[in-house]
Parts: sequence; structure tokens; C-alpha cells
Amino acid sequence: MSTGRIVWHELMTNDVEKARGFYADLLGWQTEVWKPGEMDYTMISVDGQTHGGFQNLDPSMGAPSHWLAHVHVADVDAAVAKAKERGGAVVAGPMEVPKGRFAAIADPQGAVISVYTPATDVPSMEGVFLWDELLATDVEAAKGFYEAVIGWSAQPMDMGDLGTYTIFMRGESMAGGLMTKPEEAPGPAAWVTYLATDDVDATAAKAQELGGKVVQPAFDVPTVGRIAIIVDPTGAAVGLFKPEPTP
Repeated sequence: MSTGRIVWHELMTNDVEKARGFYADLLGWQTEVWKPGEMDYTMISVDGQTHGGFQNLDPSMGAPSHWLAHVHVADVDAAVAKAKERGGAVVAGPMEVPKGRFAAIADPQGAVISVYTPATDVPSMEGVFLWDELLATDVEAAKGFYEAVIGWSAQPMDMGDLGTYTIFMRGESMAGGLMTKPEEAPGPAAWVTYLATDDVDATAAKAQELGGKVVQPAFDVPTVGRIAIIVDPTGAAVGLFKPEPTP
């Protein structure tokens, strides 16, 4: 059962073709168009398995390109009702889509995530989308909101000199991370998606060559791995991550 797990990632972008070419060159992703001539939805394919997609942004929404994580919930409408009760807002939906039902919600701090009930089993994100992390302006409030809406519990993780990091848990499994948004990070609270790479430094450098920007140069997180944050040529921020080898 994947309830409580982030099961799909979607780049909401103002230029699907530019995004497709960038990530293909950067990470070797392949793409396939689902229901051409009808839906024309571009799906991300790695090793023959779909893991996410590229979706055209509605220009009338005035939103910048961004990655959107979809978390599996048992009842989208119930999750939306709880989000409203806890001070959140509905960005889109609830609505039926070809592969399930979803709604995009903003938590009270402004971070957006999708609550989603898939119509069929969904693949593991392992090896492609490695982690999702909430940069919050109020960590304690975020813990309460996501526990009420999604059912996640919060588990502290001692990071030594870096302080305490919070792991969102779905039962005994990790669902994502939570930390205080750095003062230098622009904008409101936000979810950050991390992509797998074997060489964070080389991938970040290549991203810049391909028209992206490096906004957080690569650095090591003790016992976790090496990460960097880039912005792709369509304006969407995303992380690069190489975990430390498992002992």
C-alpha cells in the first residue's frame, strides 16, 4: 500500500519542449507522449518505467515553472477538507484526471503539494526521484498540518552542527523531510524535489552549460550525501542528490 507516499512528480512548466530537452541532456531521461492527439501528456521514462511527467502551465494562472509532488491519500476530498480546516487553501481541484483524482493544496505557509488517489498501482520513485523536502517558515506548524491532512508523523534526526532535521514518516517508512527555510532562500515556504545523479558536481556544472543556473553549489551533508540546487531553463528549482553509500 502506497498511502502516504509521494508517488508522482510533475514539472509544471511554461515550455515542455525546452524542459524535455534539458532533462534528457542532463540526466538521460527519455520521454513518451501519453495519448497523443488527445491528452498529449509528456511522461518521463527511465529504464522503461514511467516516473513523472511534464505538464504545460496555464498562462492565466501567472505561476512560474515548478515541480509538483503528488502524495497518495485514501480520500482526496477528505484531505482537502482537512487542509481547509487547518488554514490551507485549494490551488486546483479536486478533480478527476485520467489516472485518478487529485487536488493541489497550499499549506498555511504557502508551500504547494498535490493530494492524489491513483486509479492503479504506482511505481517506486527509487533511483530517479530520491527525496522531497519542505522548507518551512514554521516547522512546528508544518508538522501539525501534514499530520492532520496526510497522516504523516514527525521524527527528529540529529544532524550535529546542522541542528535537528525532521523526517516525515508514513508508519515505519520515510516519506519526506522538513526543515526551516534558510533566510537567504527566496520566496515563501516551498517543497523541493531531489533528483538522482551519480556526480552532483558534474551534473550541476552541466546544468549551467545547458542554460540552467546553480543556486546552491554542491556540498556534503554528513551521513546523508552530497546535494546541490539548480534552476532549470524554464525557471523551476530542483535538487540534485547523491546519497552516501549504505554501509
